[in-house]
Amino acid sequence: MSALQDFLNSNPIDQLTDDVVVSARFRDKDGNPLKFKIKGMTNREFDDIRRRCTEVKKGRKVEFDAHKFNTAVIINHTIVPDFKDAESIKKMGCTTPDEYLNKVLLAGEISELVNQIQKLSGFDVDMNELVEEAKN
Repeated sequence: MSALQDFLNSNPIDQLTDDVVVSARFRDKDGNPLKFKIKGMTNREFDDIRRRCTEVKKGRKVEFDAHKFNTAVIINHTIVPDFKDAESIKKMGCTTPDEYLNKVLLAGEISELVNQIQKLSGFDVDMNELVEEAKN
């Protein structure tokens, strides 16, 4: 078995998680950063969200709703906090996870959180850096 095959077999992607800092706004009572726990997206999950956020309009014009995509990525790939928590949704006067997310996070925080999830999912990798490392 090759080293790459052994690595792949030892590192399945279905349990890939990370704790990330999203904003300086999130601090505990002692001033320590509060971290979000996120999980990576599988290819199937990415394709499913992308399909749900793409609409073919009249004249075969294809429109992609980036806001809807970012919201779905965050809601489905953030473990802590749980944006689907019914008690929190109700407490904030919201009726859906989408409303709750947009009531508790600033626009830049949403952007940073979705970027962190996408990075964990393998997007935004500097391939030139990896090629140089492989050469050495």
